[in-house]
Amino acid sequence: MPKPDNANYLWIQEFYSALNENGRSGFVMANSASDARGSEQDIRKSLIEKGAVDVMVAVGSNFFYTVTLPCTLWFLDHGKAKTTRKDKVLFLDARHIFHQVDRAHRDFMPDQIEFLGNIVRLYRGEQTETTNGSAQMLKEKFPDGKYVDVAGLCRVAALSEIEAQGWSLNPGRYVGVAEREADDFDFKERLEELNEELETLNIEARELEGRIGENVEKMLEA
Repeated sequence: MPKPDNANYLWIQEFYSALNENGRSGFVMANSASDARGSEQDIRKSLIEKGAVDVMVAVGSNFFYTVTLPCTLWFLDHGKAKTTRKDKVLFLDARHIFHQVDRAHRDFMPDQIEFLGNIVRLYRGEQTETTNGSAQMLKEKFPDGKYVDVAGLCRVAALSEIEAQGWSLNPGRYVGVAEREADDFDFKERLEELNEELETLNIEARELEGRIGENVEKMLEA
């Protein structure tokens, strides 16, 4: 069981336990849940080994009115264990895909949602959809109409690689950086990314500080 001071994995287990043998679910989680250690890592490892984790999507900051931090979309598929995708997970980095609503808020346009969905459809061997205008984006990244890993956008990782990464489900560990991004360095954009990472680390530090405080109190009471 996850620690009582971290509800993320209680919710993840709740979603998983509600699925029937072919059920699918999708939900939003804090980025820290993708790399959490201890009992949370054990739960994540179990879900991955069972073949339940299908797709992980990194989303940028400012997509919520009350929270500015970036997040991760988790997609579970109970029926995946019976497919050839059992020992694989698709990682998508959508942090650079968004529509700027105003200075402080972002969202996805219909063609962007469709494009991300089509990457998943190609990965699963399903028919793509282009009614919302994603045909051009799809052609640019997947000209042959078949799924391929695209640096900086998507990558399929095998279970052995995920194990080597400490059972991390953080898309940034697998997707890499596009060549154009490496050549055309954007200082402001990189500074924003570093700030997002710092905020995430600060949250994890506060959680760790709380756990240490609890342990010290228990030791003093003993």
